[in-house]
This record gives sequence, structure tokens and C-alpha cells, in this order.
Amino acid sequence: MSFSGTELRETLAQGVTASDEALTVDLADGRTIAVPLAWFPRLTHGSPAERANWRLIGAGAGIHWPELDEDISVESLLKGWRSGESHESLRRWLLTRRK
Repeated sequence: MSFSGTELRETLAQGVTASDEALTVDLADGRTIAVPLAWFPRLTHGSPAERANWRLIGAGAGIHWPELDEDISVESLLKGWRSGESHESLRRWLLTRRK
């Protein structure tokens, strides 16, 4: 699947839902994209309340979860990219959550 640079720049998020199974993003152009929540370990380890506390960044080009220190771009979702976080980075983050 390929996308033009213009298409990616003009595709913005306007709504987000993160259930226990999926991350669902409503796009401004009318599409809805859903990916497995397991693609994003920080979201998977977050509580429902933490997953519900998100904000749009870059006028909708991305989504930020402040309590989980997670940022996901619409472009990466459209391209089917999972989190690129290393196991070591995730391990260190999980240790900070136990304090």
C-alpha cells in the first residue's frame, strides 16, 4: 500500500478510542482505522482511564497519551507500523510505573 505525501499530510485524526483489544482512530476524511492494541505496549499496559486521556497533537497528525508517555502518528497507523519501542525501553518504563 502506498500513499502520496499530500494524502498523508491531509489525513488527520479527530477522535480516538482505545479498548482492551484495539486502537480505533476516526479520521477527518470520514475513514476509521483500527489496529490491535497489542501493537502499542504502553497502551496495552495502561488502564482504561489512562488510555481515555489522550489529546491530538500537530492539529490531528498524531495522538499523545500524557500519562503513558506515548505518541502515535496517523501516518504510522496508515502504514501499519507497530510501536518501535525496544524491549529494554519498555522494561525501564514499566519499572517506573511500579513506584
